Amino acid sequence: MIKKYDMKNKFISMFNPKTGAYLRTGVLDLTKIKKDSINADPSKLPLRELGKIDTGEDPFMVSYPELIDIGVMGHCVHGTSGLCLKSGVQCYQDGLHTKFPNMTLENFKRIVNECKGKTYQFALGGRGDVDQHENFEEILKYCRENGIVPNFTSSGLGFNNEIISLCKKYCGAVAISWYRQYHTLKAIQLLLDARIKTNIHYVLGKNSIDEAIERLQTNSFPKGINAIIFLLHKPVGLGQQNNVLDMADPRLAQFFELIDCRKFSFKIGFDSCTVPGILNFTKNIDPASIDTCEGGRWSCYITSDMKMLPCSFDNQDLKWAYDVSNDTIQNAWNSPQFDDFRSHFRNSCSGCKNKAECRGGCPIRREIVLCNREEKNLQ
Repeated sequence: MIKKYDMKNKFISMFNPKTGAYLRTGVLDLTKIKKDSINADPSKLPLRELGKIDTGEDPFMVSYPELIDIGVMGHCVHGTSGLCLKSGVQCYQDGLHTKFPNMTLENFKRIVNECKGKTYQFALGGRGDVDQHENFEEILKYCRENGIVPNFTSSGLGFNNEIISLCKKYCGAVAISWYRQYHTLKAIQLLLDARIKTNIHYVLGKNSIDEAIERLQTNSFPKGINAIIFLLHKPVGLGQQNNVLDMADPRLAQFFELIDCRKFSFKIGFDSCTVPGILNFTKNIDPASIDTCEGGRWSCYITSDMKMLPCSFDNQDLKWAYDVSNDTIQNAWNSPQFDDFRSHFRNSCSGCKNKAECRGGCPIRREIVLCNREEKNLQ
């Protein structure tokens, strides 16, 4: 278990690189530490003592990103086939039309070198399948050599025994996008056969919620998977506005009721964009088990051409972009651009009882925020 103390924001986070388990305390009241304790480093206190100085208030942010989403892919090798669109998934990176060079190994190593000892995990992605990057093996290996756990999502179209072997050797978990095709099921089975922790990433929009409900009702997702992660559809890239779910859709209540009241043989997870919906449609999910948008507060995204963004969904507008080609991730994290992004979370929905759990949802595409409360006031 890796344990770190954030002195500026007064909390401790813990991460198990073998299991992926993550835990952080609330804000710590250091005035309650006994004089004979190790008050210079509360992370050395036992958990029972931490509980006595935890205020119960969640820290707003971390001093350096604990998770970085790195878009190592500048283009999609399957883009010309329109694979995503054929499967009903509207690629938010627009891999069909947008083509840039992949991130160089040199730039990737520079990111790793700065993050070593500060960042727990990398989520590898971008405009295409990471397993098709020309330096895929070196990328995974360099992460592990420097104490960072790599994870990635893939269509699985190009999977072979060599890729599976690399996943087993270096990755924490691998997610397969639910493309509803033969190669989807084949890739999942290859991972399961190799005993690799396997998740399914399922984009939830108007065009896919019926299938999600049916598969949950009939338990017809592949057997043996670790989790289904539901990702809320966003109108970014090829994502169409008319596919955005809204509060008036009765299928939303039906979907969340299944999540709220049934038990499954696999875990259920959501991206943080879905948190307002969870808070408004469920009763049995503990709010302490969910995290609202982490963009610019706990995580960030770096494009293949070294632009750092609070969230990957700003990849079209680049409204909050900071160029780290010749600068540091720390400077980008502390920049006016990132602070402007965080102002949404600080100031939205001030009168809502769930402000601490939700913070106004997505700052980038506000029409996806699943909330119709009177207190809704997005800043």
